[in-house]
Amino acid sequence: MALMITDECINCDVCEPECPNDAISAGEEIYVIDPKKCTECVGHFDEPQCQKVCPVDCIPLNPDVVETNEQLQEKYHGLMVLKVL
Repeated sequence: MALMITDECINCDVCEPECPNDAISAGEEIYVIDPKKCTECVGHFDEPQCQKVCPVDCIPLNPDVVETNEQLQEKYHGLMVLKVL
């Protein structure tokens, strides 16, 4: 699954720079995660870095974007190919 940021976000700015896939950006009111870029840090780290640094624990799994670990790994490889181009 991709992750999502809930409305409990306090806009502390710590999650955005931690995302290795640049999936986190400032939204209109709170930060948002692009599910097309979120791999839950699969391929980079053992755990999602945004969840690790979030002081208010407002980054749960997104129930609308269900993905297996294999799908997240495939997405990671696709994103890395795009970064090289």
